Amino acid sequence: MRVLIIEDDPVLADALSRSLRQARYWVEWVSQGRLADELLSSKQFDLVILDLSLPAMDGLEILRRIRQRGSLMPVLILTARDKLEDRVQGLDLGADDYLTKPYELAELEARIRALLRRGQTAINPQLRIGALTLDSIGHCAALNGTPLELSARELSVLELLMVRAGRVVSKEQISAQLSGLGEEISSNAIEVYVHRLRKKIEVGNVNIRTLRGLGYLMEKAHVN
Repeated sequence: MRVLIIEDDPVLADALSRSLRQARYWVEWVSQGRLADELLSSKQFDLVILDLSLPAMDGLEILRRIRQRGSLMPVLILTARDKLEDRVQGLDLGADDYLTKPYELAELEARIRALLRRGQTAINPQLRIGALTLDSIGHCAALNGTPLELSARELSVLELLMVRAGRVVSKEQISAQLSGLGEEISSNAIEVYVHRLRKKIEVGNVNIRTLRGLGYLMEKAHVN
């Protein structure tokens, strides 16, 4: 699970990042609002932990832009603002939860687990492109109804490409999908996984295009 922490206090952000990594989440941290907005417009996360008082762009504006892009990604506001009007405004703008500082770590982790469960059930578990199908709950894929033999990492890459079908997926996004506890996936390894997937799905009228310098794009193959 990929979590983005948007927090300008480096001490708090570091402590929270360490705790979540120990709980086996993949964590990224940004401290400025505008940088966070740019990151959210180009990368996928399973959860955002959002402070409100940020340099360059206020947290409420970041939240507003997330929802304007049509994203259903869970957002947990974590802030020192404890007034009722702040809570109401944050929730009205689309936050899924609101927790004030100081907080108990056990409560925060419980809220994170609840939001991630809710976010997973909101996603369509059945993905389909042409003759290719993927069940994200059953963790299996099939081509023309025949099960595909895929490794866990191949299945993870395939799911990311299918979720973002028709859009470019960068190697950085694939690496983030595969990484855990700071482990880095090499560019060569990603190329190997994509090559294997191409060979396994090439008869299903589905294509994984390589866009040099950008990444990969999954689409239906053109039939002459």
